[in-house]
Amino acid sequence: MNKQELIKLMAENADMTQTAAAKALDAFEYAVASTLQMGDSLQIRGFGTFKATPQPARIGRNPATGEEVEVPAKQRVSFIAGKGLKEVVNL
Repeated sequence: MNKQELIKLMAENADMTQTAAAKALDAFEYAVASTLQMGDSLQIRGFGTFKATPQPARIGRNPATGEEVEVPAKQRVSFIAGKGLKEVVNL
């Protein structure tokens, strides 16, 4: 499923226009991204938790040449599924 299909499904299930569903999805994406950017986690009970954890700098290898390259530090985003989501998926 891509973003456009998700918007269409949201619009049908919430009895709203696709434009309104697109705005709602964009607002959700912004809320998740800005929360993680501030260093907080976002927990939606029964659905799951989004969180960012620091990934330290490391030395990697270029697979084509075998040359060592420095990989800079960054934030790794993860999602941990909640109990309700796991139950629905594993019916």
